Amino acid sequence: MTTNHREDMHIQNHSQVNGIINHQVVVVMVPFPAQGHLNQLLQLSRLLLSHDIPVHYVGTAAHNRQAKLRVHGWNPLSSVNNMHFHDFEIPPFVSPPPNPNATCKFPSHLQPCWDASKHLRQPVVGLLRKLSSKARRVIVIHDSLMASVIQEVRFISNAESYCFHSVSAFAVYLYIWERMGNLIEENDVIPKDLPSLEGCFTPEFMDSIASEYDNQKFNSGDLYNTCRVMESAYMDLLEKATMKENIKHWALGPFNPVVLVPDQKKGSNSRHFCLEWLDKQALNSVIYVSFGTTTAMNDEQIKELAIGLKQSDQKFIWALRDADKGDVFDGEVRRAELPKGYEDSVKNKGLIVRDWAPQLEILAHPATGGFVSHCGWNSCMESITMGVPIGAWPMHSDQPRNTVLITQLLKVGVVVRKWEQRDKVATSNTIENAVKKLMASKEGDEMRKRAAELGGNVRKSMDEGGVSRMELDSFIAHITRPG
Repeated sequence: MTTNHREDMHIQNHSQVNGIINHQVVVVMVPFPAQGHLNQLLQLSRLLLSHDIPVHYVGTAAHNRQAKLRVHGWNPLSSVNNMHFHDFEIPPFVSPPPNPNATCKFPSHLQPCWDASKHLRQPVVGLLRKLSSKARRVIVIHDSLMASVIQEVRFISNAESYCFHSVSAFAVYLYIWERMGNLIEENDVIPKDLPSLEGCFTPEFMDSIASEYDNQKFNSGDLYNTCRVMESAYMDLLEKATMKENIKHWALGPFNPVVLVPDQKKGSNSRHFCLEWLDKQALNSVIYVSFGTTTAMNDEQIKELAIGLKQSDQKFIWALRDADKGDVFDGEVRRAELPKGYEDSVKNKGLIVRDWAPQLEILAHPATGGFVSHCGWNSCMESITMGVPIGAWPMHSDQPRNTVLITQLLKVGVVVRKWEQRDKVATSNTIENAVKKLMASKEGDEMRKRAAELGGNVRKSMDEGGVSRMELDSFIAHITRPG
């Protein structure tokens, strides 16, 4: 048995017997089993733990392990007395590799995993009943895509549930508004020509979203990984749109640490090699390139991106990985091919990272001046928090609308590949021009200045008296209220 596994077993066993009786309020996290979702609720756990509230994080053994191994900026194992991971079994599911040649870039290969995760319902209910017999109040925070798993909460008298939306308030508002049968009209905070949801999801996943939505009506409130410093207009619109239902909304973000823990800083033995490389680069001189955990690029697009980065003559770190499988520990992963001799030809300019890149630390590094991203919300929040402008290249899901928020509304990014051209390969010249615009132009410098200012304000929002800190205090006061 490995050390990590022994630690996991210790945490799980500890959660069975301790940390329940002595606490009046406990929180149960029910994440959706995809990296961007697992990470956000694990980072939210950190914020709740700082208020001495025990957190029970539930999932399969593989997904809990994935969340812990990949988290950056803090160590969940250091909160052993209050952080409890529960490894539950679900039926076996197929874990096929992603299809890089699929027309729709939505990761449909993960659907079997997501379908199987609905079987967490029974073990989660068992845990909730056990906790409810010991605690004064059980607070369930579930991903919006896991509402069906926790639907029995309404039958437990001292339990209440809160829906976590893993996307921007902007994207949630547009979805709710459209679902109510309304047309999106241009106004002061909504731009014209918004991308529709066409091409963003598979029909199967859209059906899954709709079925989960029906189970959200029993919630006591909605939580967001965002900050009113940047999305106050959309939080206000959400509150207005749901006024009749009397739904409470809390913008608790950023969930990710805004100041990194000491062992991730310069000189630590645990630092990733790319951070040592960044230490040698000039201020704002490096562009970080990563497309998250659900994007699989075909060979032709990888080649064009490689050439475009080289032609831009900018320094870069490129996290080149295939999309996750349903079980990231299951079998081999496709190793993307680069043009022959490419890595040698860019060795003075670029770094290719094929393992798990420490994204938060890369974005926080003074040498990082831009981020070519798919615009997944996790990545957007981390980039904004660290004051880094974004080269937006949306692939699916909420990403096209996040691109609008980043580039048109917050004005802290440029578009690399337009969403309307998603069916075409982005050429090396298109990529080169976008990278140069972001990294080596007056417009890019102004964007960097705006991003730095916004990032500073977002970080300050987590300080005592800051808007996000007050929102978090309000939520804590609400869930720990007497009675």
